[in-house]
Amino acid sequence: MQRLRRLLGRRSARQAERAFVAEGAKVVREALASGCPVESLYVDPTRLDTAGQIVVDDAMAAGARVFELAPGVLDRLEGTVTPQPVLAVVPFVDVPLSRLEAEDLIVVCVDLRDPGNLGTVLRSAEAAGAGGVVCCDGSVDVYNPKSVRASAGAVFHVPVVAGGEACSVLATLGDWGVRRLGSQARGGVSIDAVDLTVPTAFVLGNEAHGLPGPVDEALDGHVTIPMAGRAESLNVGMAAAVLVFEAARQRRAAG
Repeated sequence: MQRLRRLLGRRSARQAERAFVAEGAKVVREALASGCPVESLYVDPTRLDTAGQIVVDDAMAAGARVFELAPGVLDRLEGTVTPQPVLAVVPFVDVPLSRLEAEDLIVVCVDLRDPGNLGTVLRSAEAAGAGGVVCCDGSVDVYNPKSVRASAGAVFHVPVVAGGEACSVLATLGDWGVRRLGSQARGGVSIDAVDLTVPTAFVLGNEAHGLPGPVDEALDGHVTIPMAGRAESLNVGMAAAVLVFEAARQRRAAG
């Protein structure tokens, strides 16, 4: 149990072991579906429903070690309102930046701090068919339990780059011929007026402060999501969803 506590609570522990915790039957099912080698499974058998039992059986068939715990043990480990009856320890799934060289729709996160926002970015990117997500140095940990939960398993399906100095990442994308567009609440070109059928990277900044000056200067342009209501802006996760799905829409229309 001490190991689980460390992996759930400390980024340094996750990095040392290059392993993290997937919480809940849905997230574990997505890990298995992706081919990720689930190392071990921790289960409260008194709270398993049919879907959870299927996940346990599939994990065992895949070679995972399964540990049945006494009622209430997992509740004390997790920091959620509704603790899950299944936890799995799985290895890191991030990829090097070079893995994205052939991709034509990429999301770059610069100094994102909210794990829920990052999880939503991952989920939206995967759903829209983006080729990858880059979480630059200074952003929240990809493997933070809240990020993993908010991704709803997308962390196992969309290629994720964990780390990299932001300006260096953007320089590499530029060398690959990818257009780098920063998202800003106002003042950019309306997203529906930009050709997103060409190789594109959306660059998302800090929730409160936006993009740092040097990063902003490295961009090829800025886009804005038009809004009819009185809201000043969307949160980063929602903005990412609008951007990647607009790109997907244009690409479908282009055939």
